[in-house]
Amino acid sequence: MAATRGRPREFDVDAALDRAIEVFWRQGYEGTSLSDLTEAMGINRPSLYNAFGNKEETFKRAVDRYAVVDMAYVDAALAAPTAYEVAERYLKDNVAAVTTPGRPPGCLSIQGGLAGSPEDDRVIRFLAERRQAGEARFAERFARAIGDGDLPASEDPADLAKYLSTVSAGLAVQAAAGATRAQLMGVVTRALRSFPR
Repeated sequence: MAATRGRPREFDVDAALDRAIEVFWRQGYEGTSLSDLTEAMGINRPSLYNAFGNKEETFKRAVDRYAVVDMAYVDAALAAPTAYEVAERYLKDNVAAVTTPGRPPGCLSIQGGLAGSPEDDRVIRFLAERRQAGEARFAERFARAIGDGDLPASEDPADLAKYLSTVSAGLAVQAAAGATRAQLMGVVTRALRSFPR
């Protein structure tokens, strides 16, 4: 009979990642130490290394999970029937997400990498690439809307996507600085006046 290698994992990986998300969200990537992570996740360093790799890989896995769980509203917004409804649903759901009671205010993908040392350049690039990929999805949706006649042919899908991305990043920063849900919904109302119908 072959011997088994190592002990079986004794923790829930998703639950541990959820706790890592909280730490990275509150403290940013640079401000989070391995000790912060292991304490929050309820595991020791060897378990963290075995399950997730190093701090950078743990952060990337946390961001991936955050995108699936906390940002599921993006897929729902992209499925809205008109470009205007895509923008409206995305921005309103974004406000709800960045002001959820019991969660850190703001957005992990914004707060996680607002500041970083030169050694953290890979993480900052990773977050920028994730944001660009998100913008590309919106640009593709808006290009389809132009093709369907839902948006004027004079509109630039990439510009519209960048506009939404910029507004949503601003909402996250404002939420982290203490803006209320009502205040941010007022910003969304004003921002949507500039979106073509």
